[in-house]
Amino acid sequence: MSFFERDIQKLGFGMMRLPKKDGAIDIEETKRMVDRFMDAGFTYFDTAWAYPGSEDAVRQALVKRYPRESFQLATKLAAWIKCKTRADAEKQFEDSLRQTGAGYFDNYLLHNLGEGRTHFFDDFDLWSFVREKKAEGKIRHIGFSFHSTPEELESILSAHPEMEFVQLQLNYADWENPAIQSRGVYETARRHNIPIVVMEPVKGGLLANPPESVLRVLRGAEPESSAASWGIRFAASLPGVLVVLSGMSSMEQMEDNLSYMKDFAGLGEAQRATVERAREELAKIPLIPCTNCNYCAKVCPMEIGVSGTFEAVNIYTLYGDLARAKSREGWQVGGHGRKHAVECIRCGQCEEACPQHIAIRNQLAAAAELFGQKKEA
Repeated sequence: MSFFERDIQKLGFGMMRLPKKDGAIDIEETKRMVDRFMDAGFTYFDTAWAYPGSEDAVRQALVKRYPRESFQLATKLAAWIKCKTRADAEKQFEDSLRQTGAGYFDNYLLHNLGEGRTHFFDDFDLWSFVREKKAEGKIRHIGFSFHSTPEELESILSAHPEMEFVQLQLNYADWENPAIQSRGVYETARRHNIPIVVMEPVKGGLLANPPESVLRVLRGAEPESSAASWGIRFAASLPGVLVVLSGMSSMEQMEDNLSYMKDFAGLGEAQRATVERAREELAKIPLIPCTNCNYCAKVCPMEIGVSGTFEAVNIYTLYGDLARAKSREGWQVGGHGRKHAVECIRCGQCEEACPQHIAIRNQLAAAAELFGQKKEA
């Protein structure tokens, strides 16, 4: 019986943030976590070629120790990483088979479509490649993970109706966030009636330690429940969701997740109201009102990643996590080929183009100071 046919528990083990020891993945602790997960009746594991050491850890902690039909394994192909030809991309698939030792993948994803990454999958025609591997029996189900706009998701789903599921970033903090548009991409997937796997339900761990005003709302409703549980339960309650991934890195996190996801039946009306109040508290925190329209990027002579910078600053404002904010800025700006805030020449063209009337020059100067950026000599 396949993943799509069985009545599966809705918690998946995301294996991107596995426990570490001396700078490497702690295989023995990972084994204990896998055992606990399986013993509790959960069977879905998610890894990726791009997660350093994760596929090998899956082989050692899961594949070598359990019958192959007793679990479902998903991994991913990231054609935008160091791939110049279709053969380069295809090699990732073979690497994943070798590194996991799984023989086949229950779910295989084209990894992180959206923005400037989608064209690699089109250029190399990896859509036909995954269909071929499915026909060979090396893949049970094909899908893709996605980080971009509802409009781009609509375009991809319309062009590729053969896709059997989509993996989306859905959490209550980003539900109405104009930069991430969780509600918009969710509703797009629902219109296409395509099953959804949820990633980042706790926003990379940030919702496990939300602002104090949010925490008061959550604790007031359920003093015994962790903050993280609200993010995972919110996502798991959405119609059309197959499974919600939690990137667990400790047995403590594992036990917490299992405690409320075993036979999970969805949030009740009062619990949904609590999540809405938590979201309202988040909305009260003053943020840079960037909607990610990127009109500024189209006129900036320095090609500065304005919206990515502001997203990172907002993460710091909300959660006080400077390391996470810096990491986000690095990906959203440098990772997208844009220049950092410190390179602003204060020409003002961005502010003339901004429909939100943001004082962009001053905000970029503050961001450069926050992130400790210095101009290159």
